[in-house]
Amino acid sequence: MFNCAIVGCGGIGKGHARAMKECRELRLVAGVDPCPEAAEAFAKEFGVPVLARLEEALARSDIEFLDICTPSGLHGDIAIAAAGAGKHCISEKPLDTTPQRCDEILAAFRKARTTLGGVFQHRFADHVRKTREALDAGRFGRLTLITCSTPWWRPQTYYDSGTWRGTWKLDGGGALMNQGIHAIDLALWFGGPVNRITAMTALLAHERIEVEDAAVAVCQFASGAIGVIVATTAAYPGGAVRHEVMGTDGMAVLDNDVLQRRTLRDEEKTEAKPAAAAQVVQTSSPPHDLPTNLFTRNLDDIARAAREGHEPCVSGTEARRAVEIVCAIYESARTHKEVELPLNEFHP
Repeated sequence: MFNCAIVGCGGIGKGHARAMKECRELRLVAGVDPCPEAAEAFAKEFGVPVLARLEEALARSDIEFLDICTPSGLHGDIAIAAAGAGKHCISEKPLDTTPQRCDEILAAFRKARTTLGGVFQHRFADHVRKTREALDAGRFGRLTLITCSTPWWRPQTYYDSGTWRGTWKLDGGGALMNQGIHAIDLALWFGGPVNRITAMTALLAHERIEVEDAAVAVCQFASGAIGVIVATTAAYPGGAVRHEVMGTDGMAVLDNDVLQRRTLRDEEKTEAKPAAAAQVVQTSSPPHDLPTNLFTRNLDDIARAAREGHEPCVSGTEARRAVEIVCAIYESARTHKEVELPLNEFHP
């Protein structure tokens, strides 16, 4: 097992620590957080020392992995420092808040020849994997339409709970960058690269934030398929994250990673789940309250890749893709124009 330190001991850091208890590849040995209250609570719950300075973790030869769970805009500095110290690294989503910053991180890990992995834990859900396997086998025929929707609710108190929330500098965006990015990642995993995007965003239900709480985008995949992306934190009381994958030989509908319907021409039947299955995730809950099993699979996959010398499922390159799409949506909304990809630079 690799020894790992979690950087950022707040809500999502605690979620990762709980998931790491079940890991076969990673062992939690320390936390890193300059906030005394967060450090004390983390140390008490998980029984590991919490270091006040990142440099202390980087200097320890017994720490082989860093798991970054800080505000989004700090991910890049920490990841690049980890690479410079010869550490492997896990980064919560987003990898960073712009494509060019992600590229700097990727370059640092190529130079260090250590492993970088991102956290998009929904890729590891059983029904998501089943859908991807059917796509890889060509069972959907030619893809025609992929939709993803994140209709969530966040009260004003959510944004007021931290000065970094809802800012361009540290949050990197709003409902898209912080919440909808998970659904976007799966849409890309199902559909492949995107060529162009047209979008609209708005701030409709919250105050004192710089970013959007509602967004809609239409995109074209390189395959020719059309995509629709919807994300909001202004839909009370919140609904299921839905993906629809459609093709000339079949379609699948997933709510909160649970397959609700799958019809494939080569099966000549419909596989369906009861509608109640969509209620398995509380759509307004904080992320550290979510089940840990998918995080465990994601973290173990990254550590296993480091041990075996190959790329993890959510590599740094894969983690960058969703950031690029989110930033392209922001650029289209800002300019009121269609945006072509690749989007190498973005300045919020």
